[in-house]
Amino acid sequence: MSIYVGNLSYDVTQDDLNTVFAEYGTVQRVHLPTDRETGRPRGFGFVEMSAEAEEDAAIEALDGAEWMGRSLRVNKAKPREERSNDRGRSGGWGGDRNGNYSRNF
Repeated sequence: MSIYVGNLSYDVTQDDLNTVFAEYGTVQRVHLPTDRETGRPRGFGFVEMSAEAEEDAAIEALDGAEWMGRSLRVNKAKPREERSNDRGRSGGWGGDRNGNYSRNF
């Protein structure tokens, strides 16, 4: 399982998150997604710990805690949702498998 950590400072690093969560158990992995265009962190991340009890302890202690000038949002990560081909947008240009494009309204 994974922990979602939201409302992070844009200055936070993987090492910062590792240090904070290590107080509650063994951190196996930290992932901080970055914006494709700017390369900046997106303000949220994911932490995986070695045991569910450690994750629960970290969530209990850190959800709502003030850290680096922000009130953290910490909870169990939800499975990633499947996106539709048009990414949920209405309108725009859409193509079929053969490369034929038409305006979708």
